[in-house]
Amino acid sequence: MSAVDTAPAAATPRLRKIDMDKPWSWLAQGWRDLWAAPSVGLAYGLFFAVIGAALTWVVLDREVYYLTFPLMAGFLLVGPIAAAGLYEVSRRRLLGQSTTLGTALRAVGRNPVQIGLMGVVLLLVNIAWVRFAALLFMMFFSDEPPPVNPIGFLEMVVSIESLPFLIVGCGIGAVFAAIVFGLSVIAIPLLVDRPEATVFTAVTTSWMVAWRNKGTMALWAWLIVLFIGVGLATAFVGLIVTLPLIGHATWAAYKDSVEWSDSE
Repeated sequence: MSAVDTAPAAATPRLRKIDMDKPWSWLAQGWRDLWAAPSVGLAYGLFFAVIGAALTWVVLDREVYYLTFPLMAGFLLVGPIAAAGLYEVSRRRLLGQSTTLGTALRAVGRNPVQIGLMGVVLLLVNIAWVRFAALLFMMFFSDEPPPVNPIGFLEMVVSIESLPFLIVGCGIGAVFAAIVFGLSVIAIPLLVDRPEATVFTAVTTSWMVAWRNKGTMALWAWLIVLFIGVGLATAFVGLIVTLPLIGHATWAAYKDSVEWSDSE
């Protein structure tokens, strides 16, 4: 892979051109990192599985079925910030250091202000997406009685009559997700790796990496959706493994995407 300088100053990120087959090696590296510290990775996965089950219970209990898909998408939006501890495991393993769950949980402390700001941004984006999805649902189905069960909700939205809703919703959602993915795909690992980095540096670097490697990053995005989707489709049990796998693999993606001028 060839490196392309982004600035001549010291300690600046240099972006690499990434081969199309790299996402598969990221998954392989993520798998190795996961089982190098399984107690940490599986604990993270279990936490997210419990959160997912709790959100599902709220949806069913309050009968707000139209929030099902937006909340699932929320996993993809806020997942990177919550996976900071997984990035720390991979970072320390690369340095030949072991990591406990306590060390992983303190990973945010490497760059607390900037990681916190990034977390706020992703949280606000998630809230905005949920609100927009609810508004969109109301616009298309305001004249119909609300579904009384999940099956009724599916029958309402997955039908020929609902095709305009599905096209508009999926189209807007895809654009929304692509923008968020580009801005955040390597942003949190960068902030964990470089305590002096700012949110602006992380976001702009992430966007440039995604823009310069559109095909590779599109494949990586689909793989993330696939693995997290499998975790969600297995009543969240699969998340115990797939979420930490993707977290560790994201660190590998960051290391293959960026190098720093002061590391030479």
